[in-house]
Amino acid sequence: MNYFLPLILGFTAASVGVAPPGLLNMTAAKVSAVDGRNRAVIFALGASVTVIFQTYIAVLFAKFIDRNPDVIVLLQEIGLFIFSGLTFYFFWAGKKKKKQQEELKMKSKTSRFFLGMLLSLLNLLPIPYYVFLSVWFSRKGWFFFNQSYIWLFVLGAVVGSFLIFYLYILFFKKKEVDKPSFLMTNGNYIIGTVTGIISLVTLFKIINS
Repeated sequence: MNYFLPLILGFTAASVGVAPPGLLNMTAAKVSAVDGRNRAVIFALGASVTVIFQTYIAVLFAKFIDRNPDVIVLLQEIGLFIFSGLTFYFFWAGKKKKKQQEELKMKSKTSRFFLGMLLSLLNLLPIPYYVFLSVWFSRKGWFFFNQSYIWLFVLGAVVGSFLIFYLYILFFKKKEVDKPSFLMTNGNYIIGTVTGIISLVTLFKIINS
């Protein structure tokens, strides 16, 4: 068995999923700019801990789907509803006037760690994302739903997520956080476009099923 493959799959999936500007990586950059790199790393560690549970739950759910193909159509319909709603939400959020960001005032490393865990917990998008990918990887023959593969996939996802957080911490300076770049300014539109494409693909699959 190739135990290196699920590690790479998890790492790649997380890197691609976390790379677009979002709540977690931009908060990590903000913490770095305001309170320093060390506290930002503590925040990223807290967020990464939550990724462990999110990814594991997602893969277990994907395992159930893979063994019960009859529920796939129902889940596609639910997914269409969810991703359509997310598309409208992100485009609506992109049009909202940006409020001035308040500086984070929590000073202890412990508070940063649990802030990272909390914000990551509130971000539910990774669960359907990893469900879809792990089922797809399984159908391609790249991934198997045994404990070794699952935990290596989870490990890869955690490492990939933390790496992206750390890159945001390293490369976004204070002026770049205070004056957002094109990606930061249009992040909601980018995510909304991605969820819109997923919605169209899901609708096409439902029509042709």
